[in-house]
Amino acid sequence: VMDHVEKSGAPKLLKACTLPLTGAGVVDLLITDLGVFDISRGKSPLTLTALADGVTLDEVKAKTEAAFAVAL
Repeated sequence: VMDHVEKSGAPKLLKACTLPLTGAGVVDLLITDLGVFDISRGKSPLTLTALADGVTLDEVKAKTEAAFAVAL
């Protein structure tokens, strides 16, 4: 589980990683304080599958730089 944004408000889910990858290809589910994302290889890289209570889709879109599909 991770915070969806940095303390400054900047998104953590980015279009491209800016740091060295240490576990590429081993994570298939990402849980943030805003929702749950499925990480699939070969399809859309991220798919939003659930929203946290009180969170809207528009809020997740505004706080996410990376492209994602929606399957709620």
